[in-house]
Amino acid sequence: MVYLKTDDEIELLRQANLLVGKTLAELAKVIQPGVTTKQLDRLADEFIRDHGAIPTFKGFPNPHGEPFPASICTSVNHQVVHGIPNDTPLQDGDIVSVDCGTKLDGFCGDSCYTFAVGEVSDEIRQLMRVTKEALYKGIEQAVAGHRIGDISNAVQSHCEQYGYGVVREFVGHGIGHDMHEDPQVPNFGRRGSGKMLKAGLCIAIEPMITMGTREIYMQEDHWGIITRDNKPACHYEHTIAVRKGKADILSSFDEIENILNNKQ
Repeated sequence: MVYLKTDDEIELLRQANLLVGKTLAELAKVIQPGVTTKQLDRLADEFIRDHGAIPTFKGFPNPHGEPFPASICTSVNHQVVHGIPNDTPLQDGDIVSVDCGTKLDGFCGDSCYTFAVGEVSDEIRQLMRVTKEALYKGIEQAVAGHRIGDISNAVQSHCEQYGYGVVREFVGHGIGHDMHEDPQVPNFGRRGSGKMLKAGLCIAIEPMITMGTREIYMQEDHWGIITRDNKPACHYEHTIAVRKGKADILSSFDEIENILNNKQ
């Protein structure tokens, strides 16, 4: 069932999502070769709880009923999504997609950013750029009177013109009191198809794009998702509220990118 939010509820969602952005910005300060994703997880957990929220990912069950063991997902290189933080140090030239969720005052935040570790290749830089562009092209379509398929098609068509794979098995979603609500928001589809978008609908749009094949498989831990050809993948995500004329982006990359720009 699709649940439209009031303006007051959207403002509570905004606060939860801005906290996600601040958390990712804290991680941006320390992501570099030699840091482990488990260190990033500890920092994120502490930061979220210090700000009066809880990490929604921790304990979230998979279809096998197994709880996610960490507060963030850290997907490195050819991991697409749901990577479990570990003690393996990040290396120069890696990329890591950090997906983060919070619950603050009863509402959820959800956003993801792909970080370069040290110096990455031009080929990977392009994958990162195109995936982020696709996110914003999807957001441009998230206005009252359009349909889910308009978002999906905008993401798919932008990425496929570069020969990239668009993951189909994992999609965006509605968000509110629960992290995952109706409707689903695929990154592929036909314009003019799917549910009509109405003002007050809050959704997470999250392109998951691969450099090669879109085919994926699940790791033995029942969480991490890997590209079948072992080529890298990118993942960016914003939570937005559908409005008339222009989507309202509730999460933010601003603090993340200010830090990254100052590190250069």
